[in-house]
Amino acid sequence: MDTNKTSIFNNFKADLSASVVVFLVAVPLCLGIALASGAPLFSGVIAGIVGGIIVGLLSGSSLGVSGPAAGLAVIVLSAIQELEAFPIFLAAVVISGIIQILLGIGKAGIIGYYFPSSVIKGMLSAIGIIIFLKQLPHAVGYDADPEGDLEFIQPDGENTFSELITMMDYIQQGALVIFIISMAILILWERPFMKRIKLFQVVQGPLVVVAAGIIINQLFFGSDLYIDETHMVTLPVAGSFTDFINQFTFFDPSAMLRKDVLILGATIAVVGSLETLLCVEATDKLDPQKRITPANRELLAQGVGNMVSGMVGGLPVTQVIVRSSANIQSGGKSKLSAIMHGVLLLLSVITIPHVLNLIPLSSLAAILIVVGYKLARPSLFKQMFASGKSEFIPFMVTILGIIFTDLLIGILMGLAVGIFQVLYYNFKKPYNVTTSSDNGKTKLKLELSENLTFLNKASIIETVSHLPDDADIT
Repeated sequence: MDTNKTSIFNNFKADLSASVVVFLVAVPLCLGIALASGAPLFSGVIAGIVGGIIVGLLSGSSLGVSGPAAGLAVIVLSAIQELEAFPIFLAAVVISGIIQILLGIGKAGIIGYYFPSSVIKGMLSAIGIIIFLKQLPHAVGYDADPEGDLEFIQPDGENTFSELITMMDYIQQGALVIFIISMAILILWERPFMKRIKLFQVVQGPLVVVAAGIIINQLFFGSDLYIDETHMVTLPVAGSFTDFINQFTFFDPSAMLRKDVLILGATIAVVGSLETLLCVEATDKLDPQKRITPANRELLAQGVGNMVSGMVGGLPVTQVIVRSSANIQSGGKSKLSAIMHGVLLLLSVITIPHVLNLIPLSSLAAILIVVGYKLARPSLFKQMFASGKSEFIPFMVTILGIIFTDLLIGILMGLAVGIFQVLYYNFKKPYNVTTSSDNGKTKLKLELSENLTFLNKASIIETVSHLPDDADIT
């Protein structure tokens, strides 16, 4: 069901407010993913702009936000190193976009519907936990691991948990003070009495947090508490509009027929499409209005987005759950918020990169930690536990798999456990034998399950072979 037939401007105020929050979250993530991918920092910004404006305009998702994908960082890093030239890598991104368009035309979006609800909920909770854990070092001023990294093994040689121990030796007092104040503001903004005040309904807490972080750090200038630029946002700064245009890198069309480039393009298309479809399912579950995104249209939108991104020097794009959930939690109502966040990205890198480069990463860590907590609320774990083993086990396997490996491997682990459980219960109860007595004669009734398969053949033969020879069987 396409829910975007009504005007996207119907909830302009709410979408504008949400777009600002998504924009603030997106800036460090775009840069961090580019850094983790071994690509130019500006390529992450381009992907964020294309994901917001191009994909946002074409997508049928009401609340999904697209941008550079953390799940593709490892693939991108090794590809850039092997191909040795960034324009050749960009040719593979263009190819991935063409393949995604073909997948959308071929109606491959149906794949996303085959993932169990428990696995999707596990994915959301796992990402929430990872965001929480990964942002704690940034909260205290230890920024060795780039923003946007969701993998267990990090580029700085640590893992998600060892980083929490290492950070204790590098605590920046100024960053910690700003983080504590930022958390206090965000918690205050969630109080019911604050939500009743009109001004605070329009001005989002995250925007106040960012402004407060900049002001407090400027007040710290000249003291030991001052945070230097290594612990702030680092947008590329162009001296003029010409310098800004020169930051774009264009793809190499002559490389598009190379075998290694074609294989890489297909890999990016398959992995990116799977991530997108899973995020679409997850975003639809978070949507308060329970709208359903047309999956095939989403693949077409992502395909066009990747073609454009690759052509002008951007990283591959997918729909991403961190930005999408931030959009939902900030009160976004339609896809206008995703489009406007892309417009804000574009305008900011042209006009105010100096201002954005004053934002402390510890301020942004507070915003993301709140996002992470809301994705992995304790009440969800209680709800899944109460649903029984068939729901709770795949849910927990997905969470642990994603935390200790990466997004796709963890989801596939949860899916494998879910499939195994279906097969096990089907094998365990494929039929039912009931006994009754009629005038002293034993009658047996053999009822077969509607899900009976060849896997049950052995147990049925075993049961029938042990029935009395003179039994009356129905």
